[in-house]
Amino acid sequence: MVKRIFLICFVYLILISQIAIAAPNLPKITAKSAIVIEATTGKILYEKNAEAIRYPASTTKIMTLITALEHGNLEDVVTASPNAAMTDGSSIYLEVGERLKLLDILYGVMLHSGNDATVAVAEHISGSMEKFSQLMTQKAHAIGAVHTNFTNPNGLPDPKHYTTAHDLAIITAYGYKNSLFRNIVSTRHKNIPWNNKGYDRDLYNENKLLWTYNGANGVKTGYTEAAGPCLVSSATRNNVHLIAVVLDADQMWVDSRALLDFGFSKLQTVELFKQGTILKTASVADGKIGNVKLAAVSNMLVPVSDGDLDQFQVVAEVPNSVEAPIEVGQKLGVARVLYKGNEIGKIDLIATEAIEREYYFKILLGVALVVVTSLVVDFHKSKRRLAGVHARRRKKQII
Repeated sequence: MVKRIFLICFVYLILISQIAIAAPNLPKITAKSAIVIEATTGKILYEKNAEAIRYPASTTKIMTLITALEHGNLEDVVTASPNAAMTDGSSIYLEVGERLKLLDILYGVMLHSGNDATVAVAEHISGSMEKFSQLMTQKAHAIGAVHTNFTNPNGLPDPKHYTTAHDLAIITAYGYKNSLFRNIVSTRHKNIPWNNKGYDRDLYNENKLLWTYNGANGVKTGYTEAAGPCLVSSATRNNVHLIAVVLDADQMWVDSRALLDFGFSKLQTVELFKQGTILKTASVADGKIGNVKLAAVSNMLVPVSDGDLDQFQVVAEVPNSVEAPIEVGQKLGVARVLYKGNEIGKIDLIATEAIEREYYFKILLGVALVVVTSLVVDFHKSKRRLAGVHARRRKKQII
């Protein structure tokens, strides 16, 4: 009996220890506010005071970049005003009257955190920092970052300039939908012109994770005395994209790595469907075959955590009817992938077979020709019969 009880206790302890090993430990975070989300779905994997209002410092420039990309012409030449050249804080050392392409100056904004560059961008696009900041705030609210307000494009202290860790994650996830945003924030090193110097500005990204963390691909550091050390970071591994935010952190690099590690430990990639999977059948009008099967042009992977696979949904959208002729591989619709009702991706649906057009007008023309021919023959027969009748009448009259 004692041995049996001992054995039961021993097995129980083993199971408990295995569960403890399997379950990822919550990260120990020094930041006053922190969050890590999966970028495509927006699902929160860990948060700490993520809705608390805080100063963002230079992480503000993430929204500056988004706004510039959406409202500016990258080939435009930006001229630095006295106001821009005299901006306090981190700088790319613009001189009054200096001219740079908008694309070049945006690298100065994100890699070297140039406050002067942000003012030059804002004045070029909107005429003033105030109007540009209004665009930033409007866009933030439109994408769901409703607890955010911007009064400048660089994050210099202002009681009315604030955000939350969650809002910054939402803003950053939105930015990653833009390929040029992705390219800029993941760039480690860039040379941009430096007027009248005889050499270029040599810019190195201040985000150390780009060199030290596997899969890191952005995004922005920040610091002021009011905000404390801040970092928005991003990394992708095995088709899983995470965004971590730490605000007012004693150890922002350590915190960010811990958040990303934790996030990756919580997620696994699941294939919703493979390339070539038949997802819909469409009706075919005027075809030799009445319908056509539609297949996914590529596979679809989704990040799953805590058994939430049932939250994903595939909705195939095709016209009520498609016209023949149809070629193999012809795009005829899309499959939209939803997470909790929100679209997170889409895949083209293509025809799996060729379908020729059934040329009904040829059949009708053939029938018409037969009918016309028959009528013509009947007409001539009738004509001959009438001619015979008239001939017989004339003959009788002569007799």
